[in-house]
Amino acid sequence: MAALTKERDTPEIANGGRHMSLPVKGGTTIYQGALIALEDGFAVPAKKAAGLIAAGRAEETVSNPGADGAVSVQVSRGIFVYANSAAAADKVSAAHLLQPCYIEDDQTVTAAAAGSSVAGLVIRVDESGVAVEIGYGLTSTAADP
Repeated sequence: MAALTKERDTPEIANGGRHMSLPVKGGTTIYQGALIALEDGFAVPAKKAAGLIAAGRAEETVSNPGADGAVSVQVSRGIFVYANSAAAADKVSAAHLLQPCYIEDDQTVTAAAAGSSVAGLVIRVDESGVAVEIGYGLTSTAADP
């Protein structure tokens, strides 16, 4: 398609696309509140693995015993609080503010990038956990393998 030569009515997605319905990978159960990632275009509970794309927080519990995409899960993008890594060397700290953190599992984030995928940007770190901005375009960094 050629570049514009006159005005264009470019539609905006309602609520900035904060809520999405994503197809679930077959043989997968996703629990409400889980950090969700995309694996080959299908929603899965986030896990330590390279090449995943953090999508957001599951708004419902779904089970897909069937084929890839047979069911969908409602996912929200935004800032959510997840557990900090239990490993002292991998804990997210105030030094990581506004920097990427990484997926440890579907409820935990880590500062360790090796063998993992970006969860999102660290917005706050305190005793309640790590507030992570998820789903707004940050999916990889140079640290990713």
